[in-house]
Order: sequence, then structure tokens, then C-alpha cells
Amino acid sequence: MSHPDQSTGAEAGDRRELPDGPDGEFEGNDDIEVLGEGVAPGKKAKHFWPTVRRMAGLFAGHRFGMILVTTFITVSVVLAVLAPQYVGRATDVVFAGVLQRDLPTDSTQADVVSGLRAEGNDSLADVFAAMDLVPGQGIDFHRLGMLIILVLAMYAGASILQWAQGWVLNKISVVIIRDLRENVETKLHRLPLSYFDTRRRGEVMSRVTNDVDNVQTTLQQTFSSLLESTMRVLGIVIMMFILSWQLALVALIALPLSAVAAGVVGSRAQKHFGRQWAATGALNGQIEEDFSGHRLVTIFGREESMADAFDERNDHLYEASFKAQFVSGTIMPIMQFVSWLSYVGIAVVGGLRVISGQMTLGAATAFIQYSREFTQPLSQVAGMATQLQSGVASAERVFELLDADEQEPDPAVAQLPAETEGRVRFEDVSFSYTPGVPLIEELSFEAHPGHTVAIVGPTGAGKTTLVNLVMRFYELDAGRITLDGTDITAMTRGQLRSRVGMVLQDAWLFEGTIRENIRYGRLDATDEEIEAAAVATSVDRFVRSLPDGYETVIEDDGGNISAGERQLITIARAFLAAPALLILDEATSSVDTRTEVAVQKAMAALREGRTSFVIAHRLSTIRDADTILVMNEGRIVEQGDHETLLEQRGAYWDLYRSQFQEGKV
Repeated sequence: MSHPDQSTGAEAGDRRELPDGPDGEFEGNDDIEVLGEGVAPGKKAKHFWPTVRRMAGLFAGHRFGMILVTTFITVSVVLAVLAPQYVGRATDVVFAGVLQRDLPTDSTQADVVSGLRAEGNDSLADVFAAMDLVPGQGIDFHRLGMLIILVLAMYAGASILQWAQGWVLNKISVVIIRDLRENVETKLHRLPLSYFDTRRRGEVMSRVTNDVDNVQTTLQQTFSSLLESTMRVLGIVIMMFILSWQLALVALIALPLSAVAAGVVGSRAQKHFGRQWAATGALNGQIEEDFSGHRLVTIFGREESMADAFDERNDHLYEASFKAQFVSGTIMPIMQFVSWLSYVGIAVVGGLRVISGQMTLGAATAFIQYSREFTQPLSQVAGMATQLQSGVASAERVFELLDADEQEPDPAVAQLPAETEGRVRFEDVSFSYTPGVPLIEELSFEAHPGHTVAIVGPTGAGKTTLVNLVMRFYELDAGRITLDGTDITAMTRGQLRSRVGMVLQDAWLFEGTIRENIRYGRLDATDEEIEAAAVATSVDRFVRSLPDGYETVIEDDGGNISAGERQLITIARAFLAAPALLILDEATSSVDTRTEVAVQKAMAALREGRTSFVIAHRLSTIRDADTILVMNEGRIVEQGDHETLLEQRGAYWDLYRSQFQEGKV
């Protein structure tokens, strides 16, 4: 079984040593405009409408639920749109009752209208002519009550259906986001290490957390609201034309003005929201570095410089957020101003039409209500444009992660060696991190079963790259690597890595007990096997001195135990896994001299009968290696045992002498 030492093997390797490697390029440019390949600062979403369609496609697996949501929204909108018309009728009942109450009971509506015209009061005659009057009757409270009950029932039904569609949609959205998070998590495990080489962890985390959360907000609040607002606008327009096409034309003046406002301002807001989310990723990366390297920052007294770097990125985020919110915030005031203009026009024209008898007071009242409700969904659309711009920018960043090139797939039918002896052969292997900048060229050598192969050389020589290629953390440009005669590319990565144990220079432990961290090497190990591995690797010696022993909980940063003790636990983890092939990448560099003696003894027992690759800077730790490979610029310049290489007085002798003179041996 593979363990966490394997999954992070590339982090401590030659990518850090390479001056021209991916990290070298990245670290030399801290400007946020180079962080990630998503919505880069200063640019709007590269494919806005395709991204919107892809977001809508997330609902494809929930057709029944979306049909239900659409049905609820449609019925709710119909009820809400029809209600003002009945409010207008109720107004006419009250107004007519007040006017007809004092009229002679022996007259008719025609008699009243004729009398008013005879008196020269044509305006009032037109008002009376447009109404349904019964002289002397007063207010029809029965009809008024029925209309009020009907209106209340319509609004109650619309509200209940609106709540129902929100409940269904929220449930669908939560399921979609759950699946999206699972897809993102699965994708992260299928991405090659080269993807993470050029991105800060905080930037990737921002896409996985902040951007996905923003997509969820957009799905829950925007799509249904857009559908509802659009249907409500269409329904209100129809009703307004039924009541008065003249007033409807006045009200529709708001549409082109609103469209211009939403289009012009919205496009600017989209650009700034892209910058905001990219700046958020940059700030997250800075925060992650601050906390991860807090102890180192304190040691070197770099608190002020780190605070300055944080302030700089925080200022970038402040500026981007302020501009995004300011620009998007202008949409609502513009829409409100347009609404007020429309309202004034409707009030003036509507009043003239009521006076002229071309429409009743109730119809005018209903129309004014429609005009107010007409601008409300338009304002909602404008407000949702802000969320949509932000959500699309985030969705594009998430989709770009999901669309990133994955590591080459495992073979459909895996080939396994008949026996795992640990024979590793490099055959004309070539590899480069950056195309056109070769690191390893036509490298060939063989590691015999049970032998210890030490790899030494200057920084950037390709030492860790060599073992990373054995683990298939990266794919070869040319040549092949075989394990017991089987090409490692013919095996699945899981099968390959289950045969390899790896201990890194940077010890990584999970938050949990010491026992759980050791068991991670082999999940089915018994407590006795765990403690036996701890005894063999000198872990038991310090664990017994802890109050809780093996049940001691390691903090998330491992701060409650020393660096050497953390390293010993990772060695015990590898010991428990009992691999056929062992890789030790500067495994003893972080332990003190006394601890190193115990670790070396444990390593000797661990390497017994196993092919071992040992990367070392301190040559004193690999004197007993069966073969020492001296690398420089991706090539093996010398190989042999310790004594043979010293006699040759070549590159190894130079390294040995320099360390001896500096007191490192």
C-alpha cells in the first residue's frame, strides 16, 4: 500500500533545485496576474456564454426536479400576475359604490351620463360612462369581499409555490454542488504533479473552496430567479397591453434603457470580478505560506516582510473587490432611476385616460401596480447580473481545473512481474520539466536486487528527479524504466507504488495519533505490528516517554514533537509497509547526531533484502552503499563503491573533500 510519503515525493525534489524549473519561474514573479490559469486578473471570463451553458448543464441529471421547479414558478407567476387585475376590480367596486350611493334610485347610468353632459360636465360624464353603475345602490360588500378573498388566495398560493420551488431547487443545487466537489476532489488526484508545480496551493484551494461556494450561490439564487423574473416580466407585459396598450408603451421605455445599463455596466463588472477572484486565490496562497512557514519566518525575523507581502496582496484584493462591487452596485441605482421615470410617465398618462373615460380608476390602479412590479423583476435581473458575473468567473475557474490535462491513464490490462525482487533498470531515459530544457538525457543503469544505490551530486543534478521517475510522478520523454523486467508504464500506478516505500526529507504527518500515522503504511496492520515497526526504527524509545504513548495526538503542524521524531515516525510508517523497493530522500537530514545513529541502524535493518535508493548530501551516511551514482546535470558521471570512487579522485572525491574540509563528514 502506498502512503503519504509517496504522494508528496516530488515536493522535496530537484524541482526546487532547478534554476529553470517550473517553481523557479513561478517564484520569480509574485505578481498576481500570473497566478493560475483561470480568470486572470485584468481579464473577464474568456468564454462567458459557453460557461453559462455548462453551468445550466449541471441540472441535466435532475430533469424531473427542474420540470417541477418550472411548473411551480409558472403557476406562481400566473397567480401573482393576475392578482393586481382583481385588486383593480375591487377598487372599481369601492369607487363605484361611493359615486352611485347618492344618485337617484329611479335613474339609470345612461340618464346620469346624459344629465352631466347636458350640464357641460363632459369629463365627469366620461368617468361615469366608463364605470358599471347602479344608481342609489352603494358599495357591494359581498362582491368586494369575494374579490379580496380571491386576491388573498392567489397571493397565498403564489407564495407557497414560490417556497416549494425554492425548496426543490435548493435540494437539487446542494446535490449538484456535492457532486461537483466530488468531481473536483477526484480530479485533483488525477492531475499530474506538474499541474501543482506552477500553482500555489492557496490558488488551487481557492478554486476548490471559494469558487465552488460561489458557484453554489449562483445556482441557488440566480438561475431560478432569472427564470421567475423573465416569466413575470412577460406576464406583466401581456396584462399591461390588455389594460392599455398606450400605457404599456410608456412602461416599456424602461426596457432598452435597462438593457443598456445592464450590458455596459455588467461587462465592466465581469472584468473586475475576474480580478477579484484571482486576487482571492493569490491572498489565500500568501496566507497558506505564512502559516506553513511561520516557524521559519520567526527564526529569520521576516515577520515584517511577510506582513508587507500580505498587505500588498490584500491591497490587490481590496482594490479588485471595491471596483467590482462599486461598478456592479451602480446597476441598481440606474435601474431605479429608470423605474421612477417610467412611473411618472404612467401616472400622468394614466390620469389623463381616467379623466377622459378611456379606462376606469381600478384599471389605472392595476396598471400602476403592474408598472411597479414590472420594474421589480427588471431590477432583480440587474442585481442578479452582479452575482451571475461573479459566479461565471468562479465557474470558469472550476471548469478549467476539471478540464486540465490529466496524468496518462493506467493500462487497461496491467502487467505484473512474476516475482518482485527489486531489480530496477533505466534504459536510455530522457526527461525534462520544461520542453526544450533537458534535465536527464539517455541515462542508463541497473540497480540489483537487495543492493543499496546511493545518489549524490550537486543541487539541481537530477537526484530526486531520478527516483520520482521510478515512482511515475512524472512521465518519461524517452526510454523506459523496468521493475523486474516489466515496464513500469505497463503497471498501474497503484500497483507500482504499492511495491515501493518512500521516506522524504520533509516529514509529513496527519492530524491524529502516532499509532494512526504509523498504521497509514499498512491499514490492516495490528497494534503489535505497529509497535514492532516502532521498536525497529527507534520510535518506541521516545513514544514510551510521552504521557499518552502511541495514543498521543499529533497536532496539524506536528508542533508537539520534534522534527527528528516526526521523521522517525515516517520511517516507521515505511518499515510497516514492508516494500520491495525503498527510496530514502535525505531521510536523516533533519535528525540530530544521536538520533541519526539509531536511524542509520534502523535503516540498515529496513534495507536488508530490499533494493534501496538513497539520496544523500552527507556522504558519511552512504559509505556502505553497494553502488554510488554521482550525478551532474542529469548524467551519471561516476559510479562505484565508496573506496573505488575515492581512488579515482574525480567528482566524488571533490565532493568528499569539500565536505571533509567543511567538517560535514
